[in-house]
Amino acid sequence: MTSANSSKNLPIMPPFSLSNVEALKFPILVSVPHAGREYPVELLDNLNVPASHLLRLEDRYADRLAASVIASGFPVIIARKPRAWVDLNRSRTEIDPDMVVGMDPAQTPRISRKVRGGLGILPRRLHGAGDLWREKWQHQHVMDRIEKDHEPYHAMVEHILGQIRSVFGCALLLDLHSMPSVCDENRRKIGFVIGDRFGRSCESRYAALAADHFQGEGYHVRTNHPYPGGYMLERHARPERNVHGLQLEVDRSLYLDESQRELVAAADDIATLIRQCCMMLAKQLTGRHQLEAAE
Repeated sequence: MTSANSSKNLPIMPPFSLSNVEALKFPILVSVPHAGREYPVELLDNLNVPASHLLRLEDRYADRLAASVIASGFPVIIARKPRAWVDLNRSRTEIDPDMVVGMDPAQTPRISRKVRGGLGILPRRLHGAGDLWREKWQHQHVMDRIEKDHEPYHAMVEHILGQIRSVFGCALLLDLHSMPSVCDENRRKIGFVIGDRFGRSCESRYAALAADHFQGEGYHVRTNHPYPGGYMLERHARPERNVHGLQLEVDRSLYLDESQRELVAAADDIATLIRQCCMMLAKQLTGRHQLEAAE
């Protein structure tokens, strides 16, 4: 876990890193919204629990799973700051008013199940850990997080998808996440979950192709259960305009050690599988069978 110190003498860094967005070679944008590890000091100073608990909110090193697609020339956007600071896969309206000073509960009349459970745009609590913060956040501070970190990420995703669509006539957002180990109803361990919001975020063939790819490599794959995809797909996927969206969840035990904190050698193999999946989807999207990665 690293902290991001602020200084008036340092240039303002964007809240994300970008790769391969200048000369687009593929119709797929890979987004990694939950792997940020730059923890602002004001976040750590307000902790009510040991800092190690915040690692549970991270899609730990999911950005490393994008290394192979980056090396092959796919455009990629990766959040710098952690989910504990702001959850990019939540709407700006998903705020728990009880954790914000000066916020009228009437501003959020319909609180979602996720917000009630403590996982809104600003996470409030974790199971087994309790409330994360000593003091409530000031309303203006929350709005600043949204305007400086949440909205710029989404604006950039929208911009890149628009550019991709203008070049290729189509686009696909692959939202890359990791998940704790889960089993299906038959106690089979799930390696990958493909989410397409139950067919609302992309044409069914793309989700089916992605599922077939990982199944063909010997992994147990589920579609939409237990993760159908969230706000990222809801906001950006427009299949009627040929802008599609898939969420990919990867079992963390496939690429992290038993502590769920450090990478293992198999991470490179998982990253290669993700690149192969992206390459296959790119060919399907464009109808071309000779797409090659940039050298």
